[in-house]
Amino acid sequence: MVQIEFSAEDVARTRFAVSPLWEVVASVRVLKGADEQGLHRRWAEQVRPLLAAAKLDLTPLSSLITVPTTGIPGFLVPPPTTPQPSLEVELATLRATPHERLRTTTTGAQAAVAALREDPERGLGRLAEVIEAYWEVALAPHWPRILTLLDGDIMHRAKRFAEGGARRLFDDLDPQLTWDSGSLQMVSRCVRGMRRLDGRGLLLSPSAFVWPRIFSTLGSDEPKPTLRYPPRGVGTLWEPRAEPCSDALAGVLGRTRATLLAELAAPASTTDLARRIGLTPGGVSQHLTALRAAGLVSAHRTGRVVLYARTGVGEALAGPR
Repeated sequence: MVQIEFSAEDVARTRFAVSPLWEVVASVRVLKGADEQGLHRRWAEQVRPLLAAAKLDLTPLSSLITVPTTGIPGFLVPPPTTPQPSLEVELATLRATPHERLRTTTTGAQAAVAALREDPERGLGRLAEVIEAYWEVALAPHWPRILTLLDGDIMHRAKRFAEGGARRLFDDLDPQLTWDSGSLQMVSRCVRGMRRLDGRGLLLSPSAFVWPRIFSTLGSDEPKPTLRYPPRGVGTLWEPRAEPCSDALAGVLGRTRATLLAELAAPASTTDLARRIGLTPGGVSQHLTALRAAGLVSAHRTGRVVLYARTGVGEALAGPR
């Protein structure tokens, strides 16, 4: 059991943020076998062949992530400095990791960290390139759906905090957490004792890929103590969402384009979409080009296949009402 002590200043400085870079790391854990309950099975079954087709060498990244987890290197997942940073911003922070931090990092992946120490600038640059390539194949097509889940959880938590302060905020954050008299009690396999935030506050970061665990960085040398927890509704994240094409949306976009947008509840190729809606691949491609130009659809190449996915705007238009 860990007891996290909050002062009034810590409560005032507690905030929420989403981290694309953390989702990269946590999702690699899933692919390495951390998802024993199969929550992300649908996603993993779709992504594994795409990664194989893209012929990505994930060694610089995967060698830093151990399963079972013996600690994730802190430099690999720096706390977000804004509520919703882009992956590019977080990778810039990763590339700028002070070399001294690499020398003082302790983790189960010591061999991988040691390789980075030999040539930090080159090693961190290569690591960032691998993360970018992995993101494009494994997460970018799904990011609007993931981000909708994470943002929804943050909105729910913010409302609870407004209604009843820290106690109400933490009441249903996770079964492993309990708020009591100015401190947060956290069940932990790895650490024990008391942790003080010392006026730094706590960064709360919902994560699609951590369930059923909570990950925390609470050391006194951390610039921002962080708690990464599963968001509400994560169990439904990968359930099929075959929303029908709405007449209202069809009236604006046209029936075919509205249908394509509805079919992109999960990323799909031109060939898949053509088979589903009974058009030629060329016809589907023309409509997708128009939807992409309007900012409703994005394209992500994985080897020889291009997957199309709804953007955040497209998700808002065609997603569940």
